Amino acid sequence: MRGWAGEPALGGSYTEAEVEAVVEALRESMDPRIGFRAKEREVVFEDAFATYTGARFAVAYNGAGTALDMVLRCLDLAPGDEVMSGALNFVGTHVSVLGQGGRLVLAEVDPDTLNLDAADVGRRSSARTRAVLVTHMNGLPADLDALTRAVSAGADRLPGTPVLVVDAARACGAIDGAGPVGASAWATVFSFQSKKLMTTLGEGGMVTTDDAALAGRLRRLRSFGKNTEWGSNYKMTKLQAAVGLVQLGRLDAMNDRRIALARRRNQLLADVPELTLPPERAGRGHLYYRYVLLVPADWAGVRRDAVIWRLAQEHGIGSVIADPPTYWTHPGIRAHLGGSPSFPVAELTARRMLCPALHPLMSDDDNRLIARAIRESVQHVATTTRAR
Repeated sequence: MRGWAGEPALGGSYTEAEVEAVVEALRESMDPRIGFRAKEREVVFEDAFATYTGARFAVAYNGAGTALDMVLRCLDLAPGDEVMSGALNFVGTHVSVLGQGGRLVLAEVDPDTLNLDAADVGRRSSARTRAVLVTHMNGLPADLDALTRAVSAGADRLPGTPVLVVDAARACGAIDGAGPVGASAWATVFSFQSKKLMTTLGEGGMVTTDDAALAGRLRRLRSFGKNTEWGSNYKMTKLQAAVGLVQLGRLDAMNDRRIALARRRNQLLADVPELTLPPERAGRGHLYYRYVLLVPADWAGVRRDAVIWRLAQEHGIGSVIADPPTYWTHPGIRAHLGGSPSFPVAELTARRMLCPALHPLMSDDDNRLIARAIRESVQHVATTTRAR
C-alpha cells in the first residue's frame, strides 16, 4: 500500500474530460476576437450549479473565501453587530467575520456531529445577532431547521430573526433535511479549492441563494460594483468555469465512492471499543469529506497523539485534526474574543479527534489496510497504557 497523507492535495479526481474542457477553452481563447472573457461559460456553470442544488441563483467567485467575504459584506454590519459560529471551524470562516467588521460570537458544538449546538445558539443569541454562520462540518450537514427554531425562539428579544449563512465548503453534493445543500439558507457558500470534493483548477467558489437582491449585489461586488457601488475583481476564470462544469457532472460519482469507502471502514472498525465512529443522521447524508474518529475522553491529548504518531510512523498513514477551536491557532481571533475564551465541549472534542486519510481514488485494499492500521495503532496504545 502506498502512503496516504492525512489530507490529500487533490480532494476529488480528474479525468481526460477535464483536460479536454481546459484545452477547448484555451484554444478558443487564442482567438483575439474572443480571448479569455469568462461570461458565457460562467453563466452555463452557474445555471447548472443552481439546478443541481435546487437554488434559484448561483454566483461564481474566484474563491470561497472571497465569496464568504462578500456574502457577509451584504449584511452591512454595523459596529457591534454579531455573527455567531461554531467554535470548531476552519480559521478562514471566522477571519471573514472579523474582516467584514462583525463581532464574532462562538457557540458550542454537538460532540457527535461537530456541528453547531442549536440549544447553545439559542442561549447566546442577542439583540445584536445578525447572522448565524453554519459550517457543515466535514461533510455532515447541520440541522438547519433546529438552528432556525433556536434563533426564532428568541424573537421577543431580537429586532429581526438572524439569517442563516452556510459554509458548505466540505458538503458540496450533500443532502440536508430539505433536499440538496444549497437551497435552505439565505446564502450558502461552496468551495472548489484543490482539497475539496470538486475543484476548479485548485481555486474557486460559488454562492447559492433564493434572494434575487442578494444574487444581484453579489454579481456587482465581484465586478468592480458595476459602477453602482464598491466592488473589486473576484470573477471566476473561463478555464475554471469550463472544468467546473465537468467536475459537477462527476461530483455524485466521486461522493458515492467516498461514502462507500467510509461506510466499509465503519464496518471494519465497528468492534474497536476505544473508537467513536462518524455518525449518520436520518435525512442528512454524510459525505465524509474527512473521516472523523474520536478516542475516549481519558485519551484526549497525549494518547490520541500517540495513535496519530503510530499511524504515521509505523504504517505511513497520515491524519489531521479537523478542526480545533480557531482561537487556539489564530492569535487575531483569540484577541477578538477577549484573550482567554473557553468552550469546554469543543476543546475536549478537538483533543479526542483524529481524521485518517480517505479519498475516492483509494482502493478497497488500501481502505482495508488503513482500517487494519487504525485498529493496530489503537490497540497498541491501549496495551502500552494498561502496562504502565
